[in-house]
Amino acid sequence: MHEQAILTLPTLVSVPWNKGKLIGAKPPLRQKHVWAIRGMLQNVRNKRDLAMFNLAIDSKLRGCDVVAIKVEDVAPNGYAVDRATVRQRKTGRPVRFELTEHTRQAIDAYLKSSRKKSGEFLFTGPRSGRSMAPRQYGRLVWSWLMGIGLDPHLYGTHSLRRTKATLIYRRTGNLRAVQLLLGHTKIESTVRYLGIDVDDALTIAEQVDV
Repeated sequence: MHEQAILTLPTLVSVPWNKGKLIGAKPPLRQKHVWAIRGMLQNVRNKRDLAMFNLAIDSKLRGCDVVAIKVEDVAPNGYAVDRATVRQRKTGRPVRFELTEHTRQAIDAYLKSSRKKSGEFLFTGPRSGRSMAPRQYGRLVWSWLMGIGLDPHLYGTHSLRRTKATLIYRRTGNLRAVQLLLGHTKIESTVRYLGIDVDDALTIAEQVDV
């Protein structure tokens, strides 16, 4: 009897897409991180990036909405206003936000140097008249994080969106206010977004004496 040769096929191992990657919600920046990035951009006199960073922090918008902002959204009369309204791409709902003094100053300085007019995108890409792509915005955020020694694998564009919202919640405990500022339709989304747990709730409760 002839022995039959047994062919052993190599086992195909499925490699998870997230192997070696940090996944999950990106943590918000701390105040010292915000000031460090702001100071770095001021030192290199990068008016566009400074205006973009400050606006991203104040607006609490997703990256795709930050790059879609037009001049008239934040500076309808040629200079930055105190409050603005932008319609979110994801939900189609308008969301209002405040522009702090340093953000208004940065936008005004950028508008003066870039000579952008109403009807134009505030932050444009390589192609004339087109808005900056979210991917390009992500690369800029990566460079800002690297510039102050933060791990860009741990932090990201969503860190900028979460920064001020998280700070507001920690100082006030007002979930409804944060929900409105983020443009969430459900309060449950805000709870998950901020990563609120029982300890957070107890900390707020301990500050209230009946």
